[in-house]
Amino acid sequence: MQTSRTLHRWSRAVLTVALVVPLLGVAAAAQGDSSQPSSIQAHATVKASVEPGGPTALKDPALMPSTGSLMSTVKDLVDIAPRATGTPGGRKAADYVARRFRDAGLKDVHFETADSFSWAASDASLTVSKKPYSATPISHSLIAGADVPSHRTLGPKGLTAPVIDIGSGAVVPDSVKGKIVLFDLKFQLPLAALALVTEFLWDPALQIIDIPTLFTANPYETSLKTTMKSLIDKGAVGAIGVLSDYFDSNKYHNEYYRKLAMTIPGFWVTKKAGEKIRSNLSADPTSTMKLTTDRRRVQARTVVGFLPGKSTDTIMVQSHHDSQGPGAVEDGTGTASVIGLADYYGALARQKGAKPREKTLMFATFDTHFTGYQQHLAFAEKYVLKKQTKYRIVANTTIEHIGKQAKIGPDGQLQVLDQPEPSGIFENVNPFLKATIAGAMVKNDLRATAMLNATPLQAVGIPTDASFALIAGIPVVSLIAGPMYMYDEADTIDKVDVQRMRPMATAYAQIINAIDTTPSDLIGIMPPPAADLLTKIAVGLLL
Repeated sequence: MQTSRTLHRWSRAVLTVALVVPLLGVAAAAQGDSSQPSSIQAHATVKASVEPGGPTALKDPALMPSTGSLMSTVKDLVDIAPRATGTPGGRKAADYVARRFRDAGLKDVHFETADSFSWAASDASLTVSKKPYSATPISHSLIAGADVPSHRTLGPKGLTAPVIDIGSGAVVPDSVKGKIVLFDLKFQLPLAALALVTEFLWDPALQIIDIPTLFTANPYETSLKTTMKSLIDKGAVGAIGVLSDYFDSNKYHNEYYRKLAMTIPGFWVTKKAGEKIRSNLSADPTSTMKLTTDRRRVQARTVVGFLPGKSTDTIMVQSHHDSQGPGAVEDGTGTASVIGLADYYGALARQKGAKPREKTLMFATFDTHFTGYQQHLAFAEKYVLKKQTKYRIVANTTIEHIGKQAKIGPDGQLQVLDQPEPSGIFENVNPFLKATIAGAMVKNDLRATAMLNATPLQAVGIPTDASFALIAGIPVVSLIAGPMYMYDEADTIDKVDVQRMRPMATAYAQIINAIDTTPSDLIGIMPPPAADLLTKIAVGLLL
């Protein structure tokens, strides 16, 4: 997910709650039976756009894969995990998706490739004040540079240095030079930060209107990048990150932040371990780290397949298949949804007398989500910016993270709730398509889901796998959620919101159908000349 400094500023806004509440006026809970969204008069217009017989109605909805079928795909992907870029699991995942695409009847199924880097740690241990601590190496730390492979080790004796505690790391002092730095990792993007771009909210149970939920930040927009850059620039020799906003786990697997070479070693420790470390520092402020890392140049593989339409104007249906751990919710659910939609549209195309769709459908599951997004950049350059294929991508629909909500319990343990993780659908489409999205949310009862305007964020990107499509000027409809466990070994299949899988696929099919019948130049919120100008600005900032 791409960091948005604009969103970070909003997250600090004092009036966030005051901004959220008015947004709920149209789309909050129905009084009485919340299972009947039609009781809300304000939803009548958007609901009509997905009623049976309407322009987005599903043909033969029985062909949509069942919940059991979708979950079987998630299980297959979890069994392959970890599905990291350039590893046996990653290659098996790409092969699996390609086979499923071919089974669905897609054409020209192939791999789009790009160079990326795998990273692996070994011989890892952390001692502070002569006491050993359970710790996990900070992913992509102790590397030689941003774009080079490396084998680096602290050696059999390790690195011993004094420890300095900088707390939240908001200000990194010059005195960190030559020291191992103890800092608190801060999560920076709570739900409340999205208030200014929220256009519609379906929350009949008032799940989101809860102060802890509003102000619990997601684990993907963090202070790691800025803190590590400051530590390296000021000569620190190592880092110990305290997961102060996290549940009682140190199995946090951060992404690789593009162009930030974390050349120093680092470890994650839990909040409880951080408290113990701090209590002993005054008596013995030293630490010994042992770590060996191997970073290899590898080939990333994004799987692509097509269902041809009457034109080569193309709608993308996207997720990512790579993972760092079990990857059930991130992104076994997204990949299973893309495969399920390929199965559905493939079955429709094989029916006797079936007519081709107006537009071509491209199904794609990406690689490099955790290792630098090199495949996303290469894909945008080839298909959109340089137009090196016959396909004109006119819309992107992306599905990620269909999971259960989790909170941190009083004892620090992860508490998984029997309700959906609050989700957002970033979009920058025309008013009719906005109404279609909102209608699909209501009709399929996608509770605790907000529709978010991505237009003002094109220059900085959005925290989803569709960010590079948006920056490149493609209208997007991109589902995202940020459950607490998504970067952790705890992202297991029991965290999947099983009952939400088929309704989400159905909602996206309704949205895809509406896009298919919309003239290509009218899909986006802005006319092509204005959109082209904004794209040039956004791409310039990206590069």
